[in-house]
Amino acid sequence: STLRKSSSLHMTVLTSTSGKKVDVKEGTPMKAACAKLGVKPKYSCKRGDCGSCTVSVGGSRVKACVGKVPPMPRLKSLQEKGLLVK
Repeated sequence: STLRKSSSLHMTVLTSTSGKKVDVKEGTPMKAACAKLGVKPKYSCKRGDCGSCTVSVGGSRVKACVGKVPPMPRLKSLQEKGLLVK
């Protein structure tokens, strides 16, 4: 059998500021997604209290140590570009 991407998998495309794109399952820990992208936030408290690991994901701020990958935007133009992580 052949594995195909299905909309039921709920994947989100993330893009780094350097242009690297990865498909990540919605709800994946942001820390793992950042590692796949090569984005290296600073981790201090590892509980989300200090905010030093905060990254911008599609314009929203997410604490990478405790945050999850958000759902893919519904706008087709944003789906093609992916959510920018910086």
